[in-house]
Amino acid sequence: MYNRQIYTFIQVADCGSLSKAAEKLFISTVSVMKQINVLESDIGVKLLERTNQGVLLTAAGRSIYQDAKQMIQASDSAIQRARQIAGEEQYVIRVGTSLLRPSKILIDLWTKIDEGNLPFQIKIVPFEDDMTSTVASLGKEMDCFVGPCDSIRWMKKCNVHLIGMNQCCIAVSRKHRLAKKKLLKWEGLYGETLVLVKRGESLVLDRLRDEIEAKHPEINIIDTPNFYDADVFNKCEQMNYVMETLDIWAEVHPSLVTIPVEWDYEIPFGIVYANEPSKAVMAFIDAINKANVLK
Repeated sequence: MYNRQIYTFIQVADCGSLSKAAEKLFISTVSVMKQINVLESDIGVKLLERTNQGVLLTAAGRSIYQDAKQMIQASDSAIQRARQIAGEEQYVIRVGTSLLRPSKILIDLWTKIDEGNLPFQIKIVPFEDDMTSTVASLGKEMDCFVGPCDSIRWMKKCNVHLIGMNQCCIAVSRKHRLAKKKLLKWEGLYGETLVLVKRGESLVLDRLRDEIEAKHPEINIIDTPNFYDADVFNKCEQMNYVMETLDIWAEVHPSLVTIPVEWDYEIPFGIVYANEPSKAVMAFIDAINKANVLK
């Protein structure tokens, strides 16, 4: 419904990198470069400045970026209105996906509900695991995503439809002394450096921290600055740290091994959506509730 080169340009601008945009679009970096070059040639102005750190928008590029986003949203709205007039209303649900919050979980859930007769179209929207910007984008660039929902800070800014619970585990490098263990006891972590989300970010992990400080001072804790992203997993592998993680993240990093621990800590997991959701999102969540697939 809109120019492919424009859509690619928006992805490059959002990612700040040609290669990252290529990964999200499932095409080669060369293909991305060609599309940007065609777009700049057709428009007659330079849109991007290439640097060693990535790409930056020119003044003209920023203008095109802002207008193009509005055009895409207007196009989607026009299609929605046309379907309503024709009596064939179909909701487009933009589901976010990232390394730590993959959309597959929600898609698998949805396939249990929809046999092809429900008025919903799923659109996958890639995003980075930066929860501040991700939560701010709900209701704008995306409608919902699936992931852990125990944040004290940003869960006040959105709604959650609970799906289940995730078990807190430990991840270590495949070269770590604990890597061959099938199950860990508290004593197995003595003398180790444990990476943990900083205090005040998670109710469950704050309880875990309290227990360590009160009963297991032999475990040294270091804080992550924010919630986890790929860099945290990389650092743990490089520094040979022990890392608190979730069972659903067992396959996130190929050089880390996930091991269950003899403790009773779980984090709620669900569909996260805006505090003031659209009619489409409310209908989508309602369809999941009515299907009763979670029992």
